[in-house]
Amino acid sequence: MFYLLKSFIQMKILLNNNDLNEALENVSNLGFVPTMGSLHKGHISLIKQSKKKCNKTIVSIFVNPKQFNNKNDFKKYPRNRKKDLSILKRLKVNYVYLPTVKEIYRVKRSSKIIISKKDKILCAKYRKGHFEGVIDVMERLIENIKPQKIFMGEKDFQQLYLLKKYLRKHSSKIIECRTIREKNKLALSSRNSLLQKREKNLAAKLITNIMKLKRKLNKESNIKKVLNKTGNEINKLQNVKIEYLELRNIKNLKISNKLKNSKIFVSFYINNVRLIDNF
Repeated sequence: MFYLLKSFIQMKILLNNNDLNEALENVSNLGFVPTMGSLHKGHISLIKQSKKKCNKTIVSIFVNPKQFNNKNDFKKYPRNRKKDLSILKRLKVNYVYLPTVKEIYRVKRSSKIIISKKDKILCAKYRKGHFEGVIDVMERLIENIKPQKIFMGEKDFQQLYLLKKYLRKHSSKIIECRTIREKNKLALSSRNSLLQKREKNLAAKLITNIMKLKRKLNKESNIKKVLNKTGNEINKLQNVKIEYLELRNIKNLKISNKLKNSKIFVSFYINNVRLIDNF
């Protein structure tokens, strides 16, 4: 770790709560970008928004084991700390928080996080314990860092929705930032690096076709039926499995049959790589 500290002397690297307290003691209007590393242009966009709207910016890199319902998924999650730190140095980020699992979870929770039955939809339906883990780690990060603003992408829309709902007692404000996409319309994601080129092209083609489908839904009387049919057709493709394809209201995430105030939410696997999107 010493060589990292030496190389990034202009960017303060914080490893624990004591480092945070010392570095952030007199900082006002602090922007926070939580990440699991393997940074891409989507993360960079969030960081730039924070730098634009806040006096100082802190980025965390922490692959949280408690939000993975699959141990193999956790093990294969892409990691490249040296590259990440180079990107953050180039962006002139003020602080980088690199906690260990032990540091994050050193204090036991006084109460268990429970997501209501009505919220166990979309990703929460298929990833048991995922959002409980996300809420837990975000609450711990917020309590340690105490940022004024938190910048997060709309690609993880359900995550934004649940964090706003379950972390209302905290004064930190979550700032939603638009999804950054490649030219082929595929949303940027760290998991994209796990796909081969032909698999990425297939993922982009599926997303493009679903986007086109949404534009045609104005003419359809039974939206759910159309989406179910589309999902069944996609499932016939080799090495592709649709988990969900649904139109939901963005205010309450209830199933919708109207396009107004609604988004299409999709989750699918290409081989063993899980991708999500909404538009």
